[in-house]
Amino acid sequence: MTERLLVLVRHGQSEWNLKNLFTGWRDPDLTPLGVEEALKAGQRLKADGYQFDIAFTSALSRAQRTLDLALGELGQTGLPIIRDQALNERDYGDLAGLNKDDARVKWGEEQVHVWRRSYDVPPPGGESLKDTVARALPYYVTEILPKVLQGNRVLVAAHGNSLRALIMVLERHSPESIMKRELATGVPVIYRLKADSTVESVVDLAG
Repeated sequence: MTERLLVLVRHGQSEWNLKNLFTGWRDPDLTPLGVEEALKAGQRLKADGYQFDIAFTSALSRAQRTLDLALGELGQTGLPIIRDQALNERDYGDLAGLNKDDARVKWGEEQVHVWRRSYDVPPPGGESLKDTVARALPYYVTEILPKVLQGNRVLVAAHGNSLRALIMVLERHSPESIMKRELATGVPVIYRLKADSTVESVVDLAG
């Protein structure tokens, strides 16, 4: 029986997550807690008996390090890894590097809320979630999904918004409901797919 396993993991807490900064394509490292979250992701997958054939991650170090740490716990440090900026976090443009509270002071609470929580309104110089979906989803369809359907067990370590682009299709979210789909840092979400690429089962280890 073909397994068709796909596991998504959001990177562990980054230094800029801790400082409440808009991060986007900037490249801060993991915090000690983020390292712990990444290790725990690998430990939980190992405890449940998961092993993988290939992994995908973004071009950003916080996702790459999360993947490396998790694979170390799984005893799979030699696994083939494909890195691509199509899986990068949403680009926050002019907001990148700013404290979220300072951004609210500068542009107003309502405007920042629209940039963060609307589907198709980008911040200045940046991407909306719709824009992120437009680059991450084709990559999923052409590069990741075929591997899963061929029976490869696939692990993807990426970012909250690039993973939402995949989850939008996997869980059949609307543009409105996907904005409410929370992804905990360092917590695997496990999908088993049918031959037609729809989801047979999903387990979010965040509960």
